[in-house]
Amino acid sequence: MRHKRWRWLVALLALTALVGAACGDDEGDGGGGGTVEEFPADTTMGRIQEAGEIVIGVKFDVPPFGFKNPQTDEVEGFDVEMGGFIADALGVEPTYVEAISDNRIPFLQDGTVDLILSTMTITTDRDAEIDFSEPYFIAHGRILVPEDSDIAGVEDLAGRTVCTALGSTYEENLGESAPEAELQLVDSYSECLELVQTGAVDAVSTDDVILTGMIIQDPTLMLVGDELTVEPYGIGIKDGETEFKEFVDGVLADVKEDGRWQELFDKWIGQYTGQEATPPDLTLDEALELRPCVETC
Repeated sequence: MRHKRWRWLVALLALTALVGAACGDDEGDGGGGGTVEEFPADTTMGRIQEAGEIVIGVKFDVPPFGFKNPQTDEVEGFDVEMGGFIADALGVEPTYVEAISDNRIPFLQDGTVDLILSTMTITTDRDAEIDFSEPYFIAHGRILVPEDSDIAGVEDLAGRTVCTALGSTYEENLGESAPEAELQLVDSYSECLELVQTGAVDAVSTDDVILTGMIIQDPTLMLVGDELTVEPYGIGIKDGETEFKEFVDGVLADVKEDGRWQELFDKWIGQYTGQEATPPDLTLDEALELRPCVETC
Protein backbone atom coordinates (compact mmCIF):
# COMPACT_ATOMS: atom_id res chain seq x y z
CA MET A 1 0.00 0.00 0.00
CA ARG A 2 2.86 2.38 0.73
CA HIS A 3 4.01 2.46 -2.93
CA LYS A 4 0.46 3.05 -4.13
CA ARG A 5 0.09 5.96 -1.72
CA TRP A 6 3.31 7.62 -2.82
CA ARG A 7 2.38 7.32 -6.51
CA TRP A 8 -0.65 9.48 -5.86
CA LEU A 9 1.40 11.92 -3.82
CA VAL A 10 3.98 12.22 -6.61
CA ALA A 11 1.12 12.96 -9.03
CA LEU A 12 -0.17 15.64 -6.67
CA LEU A 13 3.27 17.20 -6.47
CA ALA A 14 3.66 17.22 -10.26
CA LEU A 15 0.37 19.06 -10.67
CA THR A 16 1.30 21.52 -7.96
CA ALA A 17 4.64 22.22 -9.60
CA LEU A 18 2.89 23.05 -12.89
CA VAL A 19 0.47 25.41 -11.18
CA GLY A 20 3.26 27.06 -9.20
CA ALA A 21 5.36 27.58 -12.32
CA ALA A 22 2.42 29.06 -14.21
CA CYS A 23 1.68 31.46 -11.38
CA GLY A 24 5.30 32.36 -10.70
CA ASP A 25 4.72 31.26 -7.12
CA ASP A 26 8.05 30.39 -5.55
CA GLU A 27 8.13 29.19 -1.96
CA GLY A 28 9.52 31.78 0.39
CA ASP A 29 8.80 34.62 -2.02
CA GLY A 30 6.62 36.26 0.63
CA GLY A 31 4.75 38.33 -1.92
CA GLY A 32 4.40 41.22 0.47
CA GLY A 33 7.53 43.13 -0.45
CA GLY A 34 8.69 46.09 1.60
CA THR A 35 11.52 46.61 4.08
CA VAL A 36 12.01 44.18 6.94
CA GLU A 37 11.63 45.86 10.34
CA GLU A 38 14.44 45.35 12.81
CA PHE A 39 13.23 44.51 16.31
CA PRO A 40 14.90 45.13 19.70
CA ALA A 41 17.11 42.28 20.87
CA ASP A 42 15.01 41.72 24.00
CA THR A 43 11.91 40.81 21.99
CA THR A 44 11.06 37.39 20.56
CA MET A 45 11.22 38.85 17.06
CA GLY A 46 14.67 40.32 17.78
CA ARG A 47 15.94 37.01 19.15
CA ILE A 48 14.75 35.22 16.03
CA GLN A 49 16.38 37.84 13.80
CA GLU A 50 19.64 37.49 15.71
CA ALA A 51 19.53 33.71 15.22
CA GLY A 52 18.77 34.15 11.52
CA GLU A 53 16.09 31.46 11.55
CA ILE A 54 12.60 30.76 12.86
CA VAL A 55 11.81 27.17 13.87
CA ILE A 56 8.28 26.12 12.91
CA GLY A 57 6.54 22.88 13.81
CA VAL A 58 4.52 21.45 10.91
CA LYS A 59 3.02 18.11 9.89
CA PHE A 60 5.24 15.94 7.68
CA ASP A 61 2.52 13.53 6.52
CA VAL A 62 -0.66 15.55 6.01
CA PRO A 63 -1.07 16.79 2.45
CA PRO A 64 -2.07 19.41 1.49
CA PHE A 65 -1.03 21.25 4.69
CA GLY A 66 2.35 19.80 5.54
CA PHE A 67 4.12 16.83 3.96
CA LYS A 68 7.59 15.72 2.96
CA ASN A 69 8.05 15.58 -0.80
CA PRO A 70 9.51 12.12 -1.52
CA GLN A 71 11.27 13.47 -4.62
CA THR A 72 13.10 16.35 -2.96
CA ASP A 73 12.92 15.45 0.76
CA GLU A 74 11.63 19.00 1.34
CA VAL A 75 8.55 19.79 3.43
CA GLU A 76 5.75 21.48 1.48
CA GLY A 77 2.13 22.52 1.85
CA PHE A 78 -0.29 25.27 2.90
CA ASP A 79 0.98 25.53 6.49
CA VAL A 80 4.60 25.39 5.34
CA GLU A 81 4.20 28.31 2.94
CA MET A 82 2.25 30.28 5.54
CA GLY A 83 5.20 29.83 7.88
CA GLY A 84 7.46 31.04 5.10
CA PHE A 85 5.52 34.31 4.93
CA ILE A 86 6.19 34.88 8.64
CA ALA A 87 9.89 34.12 8.14
CA ASP A 88 10.00 36.58 5.22
CA ALA A 89 8.44 39.30 7.37
CA LEU A 90 11.28 38.83 9.87
CA GLY A 91 13.97 38.55 7.19
CA VAL A 92 15.07 35.10 8.38
CA GLU A 93 15.10 31.54 7.06
CA PRO A 94 12.40 29.07 8.15
CA THR A 95 13.44 25.73 9.63
CA TYR A 96 10.69 23.12 9.77
CA VAL A 97 10.49 20.32 12.33
CA GLU A 98 7.86 17.59 12.50
CA ALA A 99 5.11 18.32 14.99
CA ILE A 100 2.49 15.60 15.39
CA SER A 101 -0.82 16.24 17.16
CA ASP A 102 0.40 14.99 20.52
CA ASN A 103 3.62 17.03 20.82
CA ARG A 104 2.60 20.40 19.38
CA ILE A 105 1.94 22.11 22.71
CA PRO A 106 4.98 20.58 24.49
CA PHE A 107 7.20 21.76 21.63
CA LEU A 108 6.07 25.35 22.23
CA GLN A 109 6.37 25.08 25.99
CA ASP A 110 9.91 23.66 26.00
CA GLY A 111 11.22 25.96 23.25
CA THR A 112 11.73 23.29 20.60
CA VAL A 113 9.87 25.54 18.15
CA ASP A 114 9.02 29.22 17.87
CA LEU A 115 5.65 28.60 16.21
CA ILE A 116 3.27 25.73 15.48
CA LEU A 117 1.57 25.63 12.08
CA SER A 118 0.22 22.10 12.21
CA THR A 119 -3.54 21.97 11.45
CA MET A 120 -4.22 22.85 15.09
CA THR A 121 -7.79 23.67 16.09
CA ILE A 122 -8.29 26.59 18.45
CA THR A 123 -9.97 25.42 21.68
CA THR A 124 -10.26 26.95 25.14
CA ASP A 125 -8.40 23.99 26.67
CA ARG A 126 -5.42 24.59 24.41
CA ASP A 127 -5.71 28.36 24.78
CA ALA A 128 -5.21 27.88 28.52
CA GLU A 129 -1.77 26.38 27.81
CA ILE A 130 -0.56 28.40 24.81
CA ASP A 131 -1.49 31.50 22.83
CA PHE A 132 -3.13 31.41 19.40
CA SER A 133 -3.07 33.72 16.41
CA GLU A 134 -6.29 34.84 14.82
CA PRO A 135 -7.83 31.95 12.80
CA TYR A 136 -6.19 31.38 9.41
CA PHE A 137 -8.31 28.47 8.12
CA ILE A 138 -11.67 26.84 8.86
CA ALA A 139 -11.98 23.06 8.45
CA HIS A 140 -14.84 20.70 9.32
CA GLY A 141 -14.88 17.26 10.87
CA ARG A 142 -15.84 14.38 8.57
CA ILE A 143 -15.61 10.60 8.24
CA LEU A 144 -13.59 8.76 5.58
CA VAL A 145 -14.23 5.15 4.52
CA PRO A 146 -13.43 2.79 1.62
CA GLU A 147 -15.82 3.19 -1.30
CA ASP A 148 -17.39 -0.23 -0.67
CA SER A 149 -18.14 0.52 3.00
CA ASP A 150 -21.69 0.42 4.37
CA ILE A 151 -20.88 3.26 6.77
CA ALA A 152 -22.92 6.30 5.74
CA GLY A 153 -22.37 8.59 8.72
CA VAL A 154 -21.50 8.88 12.38
CA GLU A 155 -24.63 6.93 13.34
CA ASP A 156 -23.09 3.81 11.72
CA LEU A 157 -19.87 3.84 13.75
CA ALA A 158 -21.22 1.81 16.69
CA GLY A 159 -19.14 -1.34 16.99
CA ARG A 160 -16.73 -0.15 14.26
CA THR A 161 -13.06 0.73 14.61
CA VAL A 162 -12.26 4.36 13.83
CA CYS A 163 -8.75 5.78 13.49
CA THR A 164 -7.72 9.26 14.55
CA ALA A 165 -4.60 10.94 15.93
CA LEU A 166 -3.60 10.86 19.56
CA GLY A 167 -3.92 14.35 21.02
CA SER A 168 -6.31 15.58 18.32
CA THR A 169 -9.73 17.04 19.08
CA TYR A 170 -11.32 13.92 17.57
CA GLU A 171 -10.12 11.77 20.44
CA GLU A 172 -12.80 13.55 22.49
CA ASN A 173 -15.25 14.40 19.70
CA LEU A 174 -15.74 10.75 18.71
CA GLY A 175 -16.15 9.71 22.32
CA GLU A 176 -19.10 12.07 22.42
CA SER A 177 -20.63 11.65 18.94
CA ALA A 178 -19.93 7.91 18.55
CA PRO A 179 -19.52 6.54 22.09
CA GLU A 180 -19.91 2.91 20.97
CA ALA A 181 -17.15 3.12 18.36
CA GLU A 182 -13.76 1.61 19.12
CA LEU A 183 -11.05 4.24 18.70
CA GLN A 184 -7.66 3.39 17.23
CA LEU A 185 -5.34 6.20 18.32
CA VAL A 186 -2.09 6.66 16.39
CA ASP A 187 0.71 9.20 16.29
CA SER A 188 0.19 10.38 12.71
CA TYR A 189 -2.55 10.45 10.09
CA SER A 190 -0.38 8.56 7.61
CA GLU A 191 -0.82 5.60 9.94
CA CYS A 192 -4.61 6.03 9.75
CA LEU A 193 -4.41 5.99 5.96
CA GLU A 194 -2.47 2.72 5.94
CA LEU A 195 -4.85 1.16 8.46
CA VAL A 196 -7.99 1.98 6.49
CA GLN A 197 -6.37 0.85 3.23
CA THR A 198 -5.48 -2.54 4.71
CA GLY A 199 -8.86 -2.96 6.42
CA ALA A 200 -7.37 -2.85 9.91
CA VAL A 201 -9.84 -0.05 10.75
CA ASP A 202 -13.27 0.67 9.33
CA ALA A 203 -13.02 4.45 9.10
CA VAL A 204 -10.90 7.53 9.74
CA SER A 205 -12.24 10.71 11.30
CA THR A 206 -10.52 14.07 11.27
CA ASP A 207 -10.68 17.40 9.41
CA ASP A 208 -12.15 17.33 5.90
CA VAL A 209 -9.08 18.90 4.28
CA ILE A 210 -6.80 16.28 5.83
CA LEU A 211 -9.13 13.53 4.63
CA THR A 212 -9.19 15.10 1.16
CA GLY A 213 -5.41 14.70 1.08
CA MET A 214 -5.91 10.99 1.73
CA ILE A 215 -8.42 10.73 -1.12
CA ILE A 216 -5.96 12.45 -3.47
CA GLN A 217 -3.45 9.75 -2.54
CA ASP A 218 -6.02 6.94 -2.81
CA PRO A 219 -9.24 7.70 -4.76
CA THR A 220 -10.84 4.40 -3.61
CA LEU A 221 -11.61 6.26 -0.37
CA MET A 222 -14.53 8.66 0.13
CA LEU A 223 -16.10 11.07 2.61
CA VAL A 224 -19.49 10.17 4.10
CA GLY A 225 -22.06 11.78 6.36
CA ASP A 226 -22.60 15.35 7.44
CA GLU A 227 -20.04 17.77 8.81
CA LEU A 228 -19.44 16.82 12.44
CA THR A 229 -17.59 19.86 13.78
CA VAL A 230 -16.19 23.26 12.91
CA GLU A 231 -12.40 23.38 13.24
CA PRO A 232 -10.85 26.89 13.22
CA TYR A 233 -7.08 26.57 12.77
CA GLY A 234 -4.74 28.91 14.60
CA ILE A 235 -0.97 29.37 14.72
CA GLY A 236 0.32 28.19 18.08
CA ILE A 237 2.51 30.64 20.03
CA LYS A 238 4.14 30.17 23.43
CA ASP A 239 1.95 31.41 26.28
CA GLY A 240 2.60 35.04 27.21
CA GLU A 241 4.36 36.01 23.96
CA THR A 242 1.99 38.95 23.48
CA GLU A 243 4.20 41.04 21.18
CA PHE A 244 5.01 38.03 19.04
CA LYS A 245 1.31 37.18 18.72
CA GLU A 246 0.59 40.76 17.61
CA PHE A 247 3.35 40.47 15.00
CA VAL A 248 2.05 37.13 13.69
CA ASP A 249 -1.50 38.48 13.57
CA GLY A 250 -0.24 41.43 11.54
CA VAL A 251 1.44 39.12 9.02
CA LEU A 252 -1.75 37.05 8.77
CA ALA A 253 -3.83 40.16 8.15
CA ASP A 254 -1.49 41.17 5.31
CA VAL A 255 -1.57 37.67 3.81
CA LYS A 256 -5.38 37.65 3.86
CA GLU A 257 -5.65 41.13 2.34
CA ASP A 258 -2.99 41.03 -0.40
CA GLY A 259 -4.15 37.84 -2.12
CA ARG A 260 -1.49 35.45 -0.84
CA TRP A 261 -4.01 33.47 1.25
CA GLN A 262 -6.20 32.97 -1.82
CA GLU A 263 -3.19 31.84 -3.86
CA LEU A 264 -2.31 29.28 -1.20
CA PHE A 265 -5.86 27.96 -1.07
CA ASP A 266 -6.13 27.63 -4.83
CA LYS A 267 -2.72 25.97 -5.10
CA TRP A 268 -2.99 23.44 -2.29
CA ILE A 269 -6.73 22.82 -1.88
CA GLY A 270 -9.03 24.39 -4.46
CA GLN A 271 -7.47 22.79 -7.53
CA TYR A 272 -8.12 19.31 -6.10
CA THR A 273 -11.52 19.83 -4.46
CA GLY A 274 -13.07 22.32 -6.87
CA GLN A 275 -14.08 24.40 -3.85
CA GLU A 276 -13.91 28.16 -3.59
CA ALA A 277 -13.06 29.93 -0.37
CA THR A 278 -12.20 33.30 1.09
CA PRO A 279 -9.93 34.03 4.06
CA PRO A 280 -11.72 33.46 7.39
CA ASP A 281 -12.98 36.64 9.03
CA LEU A 282 -13.62 34.83 12.31
CA THR A 283 -11.87 36.38 15.31
CA LEU A 284 -9.99 34.43 17.95
CA ASP A 285 -12.74 35.12 20.51
CA GLU A 286 -15.38 33.86 18.07
CA ALA A 287 -13.31 30.74 17.40
CA LEU A 288 -13.08 30.06 21.12
CA GLU A 289 -16.86 30.34 21.39
CA LEU A 290 -17.20 27.73 18.63
CA ARG A 291 -14.88 25.30 20.44
CA PRO A 292 -15.41 26.09 24.13
CA CYS A 293 -13.95 22.84 25.42
CA VAL A 294 -12.51 19.48 24.48
CA GLU A 295 -11.31 17.62 27.55
CA THR A 296 -13.93 19.03 29.93
CA CYS A 297 -17.12 18.31 28.00
